[in-house]
Amino acid sequence: MPNNIISCTALGQAIARFLAHQRALGRGYDNVERILESLRRYVVQASSADLDQALFDRWCDGFRERSANTRRGRQLIVRKFCLFRRRTEPDCFVPDSLYFARPQPHPAPFIVEPEHVARMLSATDQLVPTPGSPLLPAVMRIAVVLLYTAGLRRGELQRLTLADVDPQSGVLRITASKFHKSRWVPLSPSARGELQRYLRERLVAPLDLRPSAPLLCNRSRGCRGYTGEGLSEGIHKLFDAAGVRDCEGRRPRIHDMRHGFAREALIRWYRAGADLQAQLPKLAMYMGHVSIVSTAYYLRLVPTVAALASARFESAFGQILREDRP
Repeated sequence: MPNNIISCTALGQAIARFLAHQRALGRGYDNVERILESLRRYVVQASSADLDQALFDRWCDGFRERSANTRRGRQLIVRKFCLFRRRTEPDCFVPDSLYFARPQPHPAPFIVEPEHVARMLSATDQLVPTPGSPLLPAVMRIAVVLLYTAGLRRGELQRLTLADVDPQSGVLRITASKFHKSRWVPLSPSARGELQRYLRERLVAPLDLRPSAPLLCNRSRGCRGYTGEGLSEGIHKLFDAAGVRDCEGRRPRIHDMRHGFAREALIRWYRAGADLQAQLPKLAMYMGHVSIVSTAYYLRLVPTVAALASARFESAFGQILREDRP
């Protein structure tokens, strides 16, 4: 735990206890730590010994330009911490959630189609290597391939190292990702071929060839991994170059490529006559979901499955219904 979180103030000590308790339960809480440390610093800068309503309101005012859901998420984190603290400090301040930002419905996911991905891959061919990013076209191509064909989260892709990939078997090792779940992700034959092609460019000196070096490299000498922002910027430029927009002119989020992967998997299974409920646990394991409930969410995003279900029902029972008609 960072030393700067340990404070002589009651607030700092309570934050340290809260984080230690949550991590003992197997949770990462890195983002929660950043938010609570921001709150702690704000209280210290205000020359106050502890948090109260006025300080909490002013702290919240510092991120009023953020979305309502982001503001509410931070406020709920502080409330959860304060409720934990109240177990041993009955008189401590706890913010009232009645006055938090109102939750807003999240925008519907952009369904990334295979033809969108094909145009993005073509756009990578137009990218020009730079002295600082000699692998730029190759990096962006393999990023698109892995995001869409393996359903990776952006952070999972960003954190991959050379030791995490087996180019011969075409398997990726995703270590301690969201919910602290690690997993093995086998690639399709075509994606394995793309990975092998990328590694032929990546595994060349003077790039860093140590197993711990990042898979996605953007420096000519040594190797520096992409930041989340840098990777997002590159993918967004490909969305723009490929003209990937919906009917409302929206550009996809990177996470929408993960939605697209799940959608295509469900459609393939349904067309093959598989039982989707039986297949969902496999998809949940592959995508690193904490439960099948998270995976079932994708069923709502696949209008094609509704049409396929209707056709399957017609094929199985249509004759019976037609015979029953007067």
